[in-house]
Amino acid sequence: MTQTISLPIWAFVLIVLFAAVTFASHFLFPSVRWFFRKRAERVIGKLNQRLQRPIEPFKLARRYDMIQRLIYDPEVTQAIVDHANKEKIPENVAFEKARRYAREIVPGFSATAYFSVGIRLAKWLSKSLYRIKLGTFDRKRLEKIDPDATVIFVINHRSNMDYVLVTYLAANAGALSYAVGEWARVWPLSSVIRMLGAYFIRRKSRGALYRKVLARYVQMATRGGVSQAVFPEGGLSLNGLLAPPRMGLLNYIVEDFDPKAREVIFVPVAVNYDRVLEDTILIAADKSGTRRFKPSLFSIFGRVARHIGLRITGRFRGFGVASVSFGEPLELSKYHGDTDSDLTEQLARELMKRIGDVTPVVGVPLVARHILLAAPVTTTDLEASVARSITLLKERKLPCPRREAHEVVHDALSRLRGRGLLVETNGAISVTAEGHDVLSFYANSIAHHFDAVAAHSDEVSAVAE
Repeated sequence: MTQTISLPIWAFVLIVLFAAVTFASHFLFPSVRWFFRKRAERVIGKLNQRLQRPIEPFKLARRYDMIQRLIYDPEVTQAIVDHANKEKIPENVAFEKARRYAREIVPGFSATAYFSVGIRLAKWLSKSLYRIKLGTFDRKRLEKIDPDATVIFVINHRSNMDYVLVTYLAANAGALSYAVGEWARVWPLSSVIRMLGAYFIRRKSRGALYRKVLARYVQMATRGGVSQAVFPEGGLSLNGLLAPPRMGLLNYIVEDFDPKAREVIFVPVAVNYDRVLEDTILIAADKSGTRRFKPSLFSIFGRVARHIGLRITGRFRGFGVASVSFGEPLELSKYHGDTDSDLTEQLARELMKRIGDVTPVVGVPLVARHILLAAPVTTTDLEASVARSITLLKERKLPCPRREAHEVVHDALSRLRGRGLLVETNGAISVTAEGHDVLSFYANSIAHHFDAVAAHSDEVSAVAE
């Protein structure tokens, strides 16, 4: 027992390394994890005291545990068996495929990342690029929403800034979980997005196994009370108009809904901008007839460099107004459509209607509409027509500019001229060839309001006759 043993240096080094790994895995790492877990619990406890909707336990579960729970769900298990039989492959191969889908979908939410970094970054980015305006916003109605209900914000999709803007404005309501497309599945962006609680979806996947894994995750999150934000159009609007809704995520929620377990409340949210950052890319995609609009890294870096240059030289004046409106909430248990048609389809149409009803009318889209209708037009005539439109919108209690018509027109014309979209000859304003597509893109975002006003006027005239 007391004799000296000599060892080669390499053997001694290995023994020390194994001892260090064992010590770390059995003593150090658990202690560190315990320390940070306790710290995180204290942070979450303080956050929940000031949030309107506390962070749900489902959202705080470990990612590994959620993946295991998802792939061992009875419905997913049956889908694995069905997939194996259909493809004539071993069940363990189908199981591994389902596991990959689950790992791809399930987020790894970090309250610290979301509230300490994400919210602050969203606020800084939103306010540094835009003047933020609230359109329709019934604070009392929204505060009366059942705190135990699952709240789902249903948003029109104008720009990738929608994620940032709604996250900032809904910061006091709680942590939102977004459905994010495949564009964000690149390192390190994917890791950051997962920490912020977003989950990835393959919009073009038609496999039954993938759809079942995704459906069960959405249904578990909904039953767990997770506040979510979805874009029913399924992608960015290419022409400025509200696109027909896609039923996927809504259908998963409706199929699994049990009013005795937890209410589901949809809150329509409408977003509009004086300047959509991706407008020319979206317009080009619309003209080409394809949704593949992946700008090159060179063009992205070029735009970022140009933007930084404008900021450094003090020439950046912002992109104008970004406005958000919140519509009338819809309780799923109280919504009853026609029995002759699909409930999910009716629900989607109703939500899109409510989004359209509260879509904010901001300066550039309003001025763009009037220029397209009357070009060439003088500034005086443009101000008069914009003033009439603002009056009509106010009478119908629609969200519209609060500034005087001449201020709205001056600001919008300055922005459109600065982009080379307008020309002025002998005091008359005309649209350039490129400008016509861009102005149409913005005018389309509010066209439905004026269609409704025209329809209402026709009804009044018919009654009068």
